[in-house]
Amino acid sequence: RLPFMALSCASMEVIVPNQIDALNGTTVKIPCTFTSCYKMDELTFQMNWTYQETRNDTEEMFLTYYRKRGMVPLRSERFGERVMFAGNLVKNDLSITLSDVQLDDEGIYNCYVKNPPDRIQGHGIIQLNVVTELPPPRDSTIAVAIGASVGGALALLILSMVVVKCLRRHRKQDLISEEKMEEEGKLDAEAVAEEGTK
Repeated sequence: RLPFMALSCASMEVIVPNQIDALNGTTVKIPCTFTSCYKMDELTFQMNWTYQETRNDTEEMFLTYYRKRGMVPLRSERFGERVMFAGNLVKNDLSITLSDVQLDDEGIYNCYVKNPPDRIQGHGIIQLNVVTELPPPRDSTIAVAIGASVGGALALLILSMVVVKCLRRHRKQDLISEEKMEEEGKLDAEAVAEEGTK
């Protein structure tokens, strides 16, 4: 009878991003990790990285695992010495780095993993897109945000000035009407006084 843990353990799964954008001329990390019910056995473990321009093209193997040598880049006219293993086998990390990325490097990268006694061969597929320009830097976004906030502040300032002017006008009108009332009151008082003297 198998232990409960073995019964509840899921089959092997390879975890990769669906696609990566890399800037022409830079170094890019292409990640690939896997989960397995079983610890990696150096004698039976198998792993290959392959490249193909499109899904219909044949695959070119450029990195593989050897029992005594570990992860080894293979001779490749396309990549030369630009591919390096950047993972950690103990942590089931099979990631690689590709330096001095070229426009010709765009395509599909396949990460194949076999970790017996897992019966399934894991397969991760990554689409690498090579771009010649980076998205707009954060500075321009900050500038836009500052511009918007300054514009908003100016709008508020103008609005408050208009409100103040309106209030002043109302006050002036109130003062004028009060003065008129006072004058009219004075005139009425004078008229009453004159009538009294008569």
